[in-house]
Amino acid sequence: MTALTPCSSIVLGVHATSHGFGWVAFEGPFSLHDWGTSRARDNKNDMSMRRFEKLLERLQPDTFVLEAFEGVGVRRSQRVVRLCRSMIATAAVQGIDVAVYRRGDVQAAFAHLGAVDRHGTAQALVRLFDVLRPLLPPRRRAWEMANDRMGIFNAAAVVLVHFQLDAQALLDSLDASD
Repeated sequence: MTALTPCSSIVLGVHATSHGFGWVAFEGPFSLHDWGTSRARDNKNDMSMRRFEKLLERLQPDTFVLEAFEGVGVRRSQRVVRLCRSMIATAAVQGIDVAVYRRGDVQAAFAHLGAVDRHGTAQALVRLFDVLRPLLPPRRRAWEMANDRMGIFNAAAVVLVHFQLDAQALLDSLDASD
């Protein structure tokens, strides 16, 4: 982790996992502010929500983003779906903008870097943010559970998609006004 005090214009990305969640906070597309994981053993959603609320209080983000957690082609447990819905509701009640992006958006954003899977995306993120290199887990084999630290990389990827699509929308609005 890095900075411990809130600052202006934070975008918080979260990736819920079977054990809790990974998160990152950015001040801009090139400014990684803070990151971490939260692991819960018992009462996973209750514990994760308490930690999420503390994170919101500490970072005071303007925007909260996450990857789509339900819908066609998305395989998430009902517990994780409930956790993501609770996080969205909590952020919205606090006046935090919420954005949800499809996995396909993430894949498209990182495809030109040769990232064909989540690990490839994580490797691309390490090239952008060397400070994350020690956190990069080894490639997961089919029979292994995902490493909790991958939640950090998945959250970072969706935040960068947010910045990319936000910038594209701004450019499109400028083009439409001409």
